[in-house]
Amino acid sequence: MLVKGQFRSYNSYESEKNRLILTVFAKDVRIISEEEQSEEENEMTKKDVVTNEVVLVGYICKKPIYRQTPFGREIADILLAVNRAYNKSDYIPCIAWGRNARFCQNLEVGSQIKLVGRVQSRTYEKKHDDGSVETRVAYEVSVGSLEVIEENDHENTVETENQEAV
Repeated sequence: MLVKGQFRSYNSYESEKNRLILTVFAKDVRIISEEEQSEEENEMTKKDVVTNEVVLVGYICKKPIYRQTPFGREIADILLAVNRAYNKSDYIPCIAWGRNARFCQNLEVGSQIKLVGRVQSRTYEKKHDDGSVETRVAYEVSVGSLEVIEENDHENTVETENQEAV
């Protein structure tokens, strides 16, 4: 199945808590037959066959948070504001790893970037002040590559970083 559309967000207020809800607004849905898929795979290399790919162009709306995991992996949390019609914006949480994380730690609020990644979910443990631990699920875009779009650069390409093997 091929789905083209928009990755959107909205805030949901439940029990005095604010939650960011991520959805896909499908504009075009097409079922691809096995024959079509085989033909496409024959015409393309395996590298070109894409599943779960998201391309976002937006603005850094909060200073990226760079840190290292307990296992020493570099990671950066990014909140990207992506504009859409009618003066609306979607706020998409993104996560960068390795060299991309190091690169992101120097991005300024307001920088426009283009990133390619995939939608993922992961579980983590939230430790509360009272010592209790809660398992939570995070949904985000895992960054595969990104580039800064300079305001004075009409070709929209400046600097690209590629993701290290995960």
